[in-house]
Amino acid sequence: MAESAAASPVRLEPVTFDAMAGWRDDDHAAALAAYRRSCRHRAAEPDAGKDEDGPVRRARRAALALGEHAGRETARGFFETHFIPHRLVHECDPGFLTGYFEPEYKASRTPSERFCVPLLRRPPDLVQLVDDKLRGHVDGTLTAARRTADGLVPYPTRAEIDQGALDHMNLAFLWMASPVERFILQVQGSGRLRLTDGTWLRVGYDGKNGHPYTSIGRVLMERGHLSAAEATMQRLCAWLEAHPHEAREIMWENRSYIFFRPLDGAEEADGPLGAGGVVLTPGRSLAVDAGHHRLGTPIWVASPTLDAHGESGFHRLMIAEDVGSAIKGPERGDIFWGTGEAAGRLAGATRHPGRFIVLV
Repeated sequence: MAESAAASPVRLEPVTFDAMAGWRDDDHAAALAAYRRSCRHRAAEPDAGKDEDGPVRRARRAALALGEHAGRETARGFFETHFIPHRLVHECDPGFLTGYFEPEYKASRTPSERFCVPLLRRPPDLVQLVDDKLRGHVDGTLTAARRTADGLVPYPTRAEIDQGALDHMNLAFLWMASPVERFILQVQGSGRLRLTDGTWLRVGYDGKNGHPYTSIGRVLMERGHLSAAEATMQRLCAWLEAHPHEAREIMWENRSYIFFRPLDGAEEADGPLGAGGVVLTPGRSLAVDAGHHRLGTPIWVASPTLDAHGESGFHRLMIAEDVGSAIKGPERGDIFWGTGEAAGRLAGATRHPGRFIVLV
């Protein structure tokens, strides 16, 4: 658990691995591969280990020592040796799972009649007020501001940016064909863009304007445009594309605005990055509320009603490797499903109750 969770009404209660339904049937080798990615990244950081106790460091070293080809039984033995499972006891909102993915869209390095929706870099006058990893843990609080000669002021909202508030800064580095596609890219936090010369460019999250996130799916339901059963990402996108004039105002209800940076080298090749700087693993990386869970923590996620890839229910060991503005609470999780349309369909349909067991 993250240190800031000490004051929250959450209690850890030990359980046994044998009491965890589905534990022995999981592919622990896949979970270990994701965990090792986190360990390698943490070991490479300049302050590696400064805020970690002995058992955490020993677990990281043991994971790295197992190498790339540990089998499922070896991996399960590793987790059972170095961790103790704990269920979360709390009076917060019930556990709930959603999904996210890395979308693939077309874009251009130069504006044109077709590609006229700018994708913006992080502005140089954007100042972080809250650790970006904790942006989901604070509620209704500005997490960033604008530096001016007279001090810090709120940054322009989505509507103000769309209406030209930052045009003088020349922040655009790519142009997209659809404001709805850009909006989805911002909600997901990363993407692969197919450029007009046929090459691909991966872009990653590089900050937000600091305003709270508002779900436009909820806005559409409140206004009677979609029912709760219809509020999948695919139906939401279809509605926005079919109602372009209303869509602009609906999207403005979400005052939050995400900035991006182009990824290159190993970053571009390996995959999208989570908030901790670790490459995300489809089906194994989990976005959590970092006010409750330290990034890099193994978490057993159980949802009997989530049938992914034909499975009967969802029981899987995942690694906390990302955060999100809408991910708030001790058992609120966002499952990374991968890249492209198939992952997007799965992400858009993931809205299920779920429970966490944290491996401490």
